[in-house]
Amino acid sequence: MIGFRTLFYKELLRFYKVLLQTILAPVVTALLYLVVFSGTFKGRPDILPGVGYVAFLVPGLMMMSMIQNAFANSSSSLIQSKIAGNLIFILLSPLSTFEFFLAFVGAAIVRALLVALGIYVVAIVFVTVPIRHPLYLLLFGIFGSGALGALGIIAGIWSERFDQLAGFQNFVVMPLSFLSGVFYSLRSLPPVWQTLSKLNPLLYMIDGFRYGFFGISDVSPLLSLAIVIAFCAAISATALAMVARGYRLRN
Repeated sequence: MIGFRTLFYKELLRFYKVLLQTILAPVVTALLYLVVFSGTFKGRPDILPGVGYVAFLVPGLMMMSMIQNAFANSSSSLIQSKIAGNLIFILLSPLSTFEFFLAFVGAAIVRALLVALGIYVVAIVFVTVPIRHPLYLLLFGIFGSGALGALGIIAGIWSERFDQLAGFQNFVVMPLSFLSGVFYSLRSLPPVWQTLSKLNPLLYMIDGFRYGFFGISDVSPLLSLAIVIAFCAAISATALAMVARGYRLRN
């Protein structure tokens, strides 16, 4: 596992060197969302029983930031290496497909968890957010971030230019994350939109993650966890297959 540890360390250093952009910027962005929405919807009825709207927002903003940063970490690393031409040095090293995959996804998970921790530390200065089920928080955080880290590998491999990667993020990841219950509860939607929302796998990540804080959810947390794990497994299998084939990597 020396190769895995080396590549994993390299990926950690890559975002550590620019903490202002990779960690602090997402925390500030989430804080701005929190300030704007808390001021706009101050005094509105609780969305979940006994949970104020500002507190309701915090888990959703945390998971949304985790999703976006996990995807950005692996995808940007791959596309930069491809365009700079230094990806060949990783491909020539005696790394297995699984070590290659695990290093990129592992670093994406670490970055996502650091962002979430930063948001939580800042948020609790303004609002009380209890933690009822820490194990669910950890499981949804790891598998949710892992799934988007694997999706970032797919996007980074598929993209040959920065604009293609930006299109993937702007037209796939961003809409799915914003329409996944970050700012609203599933039960507040009309029946048709509830049905459509349930087709979005990111909904179950955010709903299950929110359950870890408040012990209340729109969907059974066990069902949400099963869907998130299945989604993570499917995306990971696809990413592993692309890496093993060398699709758009060895040419």
